[in-house]
Order: sequence, then structure tokens, then C-alpha cells
Amino acid sequence: MNDILVHKTIDFFQETFGSEPEKIVLSPGRINIIGEHIDYNDGFVLPAAIDKIICFAFEKNNSDTAKIVAIDLNDEFEVYTNEEQNQTDSVWTNYLRGVLNQLKRNGYSVEGFNCVFSSNIPVGSGLSSSAALECGFLYGLNELFNFKIKPIDIALMGQKAEHWVGINCGIMDQFSSVMGLENKVIKIDCRTLEYEYHNANFSDYSLVLFDSNVKHSLFSSAYNTRRKECEEGISIISAYFPEISSFRDCKEEDVWSLKDKMSANVFKRSLFVVKEMNRVKLACDALDDGNIEVLGQLMFSTHEGLSLDYEVSCAELDFLVHTVKEDRSVIGSRLMGGGFGGCTINLIKKGQEERIKQQLSTLYLDKFGIELKIYDVKIGNGTSLYTA
Repeated sequence: MNDILVHKTIDFFQETFGSEPEKIVLSPGRINIIGEHIDYNDGFVLPAAIDKIICFAFEKNNSDTAKIVAIDLNDEFEVYTNEEQNQTDSVWTNYLRGVLNQLKRNGYSVEGFNCVFSSNIPVGSGLSSSAALECGFLYGLNELFNFKIKPIDIALMGQKAEHWVGINCGIMDQFSSVMGLENKVIKIDCRTLEYEYHNANFSDYSLVLFDSNVKHSLFSSAYNTRRKECEEGISIISAYFPEISSFRDCKEEDVWSLKDKMSANVFKRSLFVVKEMNRVKLACDALDDGNIEVLGQLMFSTHEGLSLDYEVSCAELDFLVHTVKEDRSVIGSRLMGGGFGGCTINLIKKGQEERIKQQLSTLYLDKFGIELKIYDVKIGNGTSLYTA
């Protein structure tokens, strides 16, 4: 499927600019096995890059302007590459303007270039298409102009570009998109950016994403509100336990002991974060032991926490998870991403995928009148140059 996307992107580039692209970049979306909403809480997360990508094609154009074309949107824009960028009403362009600003602020001089891109990452499904856009674009410019920016710095600059757009995201999405490895998950320490790979031996299971088809945008969600509630929670904890400066140093009993000092919402958010951090550690142990069924149970527990304590689920996502939980062929399921719509991530025993897909699609349509979208994913490599 990605070969088709690559050739489509190259052909479009040739038709538009009359030349062969100099650099072709593949930038993946990501899944997060477990560790949701804790990247911005100094936690540990367990994401992986996937085989759904954005393909970029680049060339220098010997000018001081860039022409950038979004094939799928049938839209384009031009900018002076070394001018300070300002946001516009065209949201997709702002992510790329943010990258250009990051380069300028870090002392890199960008010459003129042409760029086209196309994607098979479903937008608004919690697969971090925005991180793939920022990091793939930056990776391509890094290769085109030989800036020698390190991969981790590409992830950090991508994150800052997204902050500039107005989404106060953690580092997980950009880091996993850039640093992913095939058949590996990455345990990332979001405070120090130390990381380690763990084998994702899902040989007896398939990773299937069920897209609720309830579209969300982090602009309209309560993402930033949750972040403020967590900041308030750790502030209260630190006031009573001065030795604790982060949720990662906190125990469940510490949060419970301060329940009366917190609002109901701040208490629930804080409790979820502490529990979720512990689940990440248990998930790594399960992967190292090859105990995928234990991992699946942890995923179910995460969904319950996201629904009841962090309150970022919705009726559609809860229905998808609760329905498959009744089927022994599904060993784990939870909502994935920011919440308020998007996908559930599911571990399904091989040989049972089609039955589950058909049954769930029918039940979901009957319940909500919405067509369920389904994506089979595999864990793949991070951002890379394409070579034919």
C-alpha cells in the first residue's frame, strides 16, 4: 500500500514541477500501546511507529520561496523561507510554518524548495498525523539542506512547532514517529528523553484499530483543561509532600490521602496518572516475558481509567471496548490518543479478525447509525529516506 502512495507522490511531483524529486521521505503515524495522557506528566509511555505514513517529495528550487502542495487536500501555499512565519486560517499550513520558524530560530538558513506530500494516515483518529507532518517535513529539509540535525532534536523541534500552532502536546507523538523501529515498542522517559526498545512479539495476535468515525480535534477537546488539572494536582501533592515534585515519584496512597484537598476532577485525574504510570512498567515486564495476555488486561484497565477517571472517552468508544471485551478472542482493547473520538486499539487472536470486524461493524451501525472504519496496522520504522 505504501508503494502505491510513494509512486503517486513522485508522479504528482513530476507533473507539477517537471523534474524528479531530490529527496523522498516516509514519515509514519504512531500507536501507543499503553501510557496515555502521561507524556506531559513526566511519565513513561510505550508507543510505536506504524506502517501508515505521509510521503514527502522535495527538491531545491534555487530561489528564496517554498512551494508546498498537499495532494490529498488539493491545496497549496507559497512562503518566503527565511521570513518569520505567521499563522493563517489554513490550519494544515500552520504546522509547516511552525517548522520553518523552528529552523529560523535555531539558526538554520532555509533556501527555496518545492515539496508535495500525500498520506494514508487517517486524520483525527488518534494516530498523530500532525506529528508525522511536522517531523517528516523537518526530516526532509534536514536531508535536503544537510543541516545535520539529530533525530531526537527533529522530534523536539516538531513538538515546538505544534506548540506554536496552539496544541500543548507532550513529546511522545513526535518521538515515536521519528525513532520507531519495526516490531519494537519504545519505552520513553518523557522527562529525560531516555528510551529503550522492547520486543513487540505479537506473532499470535493482530493489531486492529476500530475507528469510531466520531471525529475530534484537540482544539475543541478538553486536552488543555486536563493538562491544567494535572498541574493543579501535582502542585497540591508537592505542597503536602515536598519530596514529591512529579507524579512519577507519587504512590496511589499519596493521592488518596489528599482526596479532601483536591476538587473531584483534580483527584480523579491525578489518580489516573499515577495508576497509568505503573501500568507502563507492568506492560514492559509483560512484553519482556512474552505474556501478551497480561498486556491485554492492562489495556482494558487503561480504558476504564480513561473513561471513568480521566473522562476523555465517549459513548461510542466505550461501546467498542465493552463489546469486544465480551469476546475471548480479543485479549486487550482501549481508546487511543487524545480521546473524545478516534480509534480503539485492539489485540485480536489471529484467525478471528474478520469475524470480530464483521460482528462489531454490524452492532456499531445498529447502535449509533455510524459506519465503523477499520485499520490493520503493523509496527514499522520511524521517519526515513525512501530509496527505490
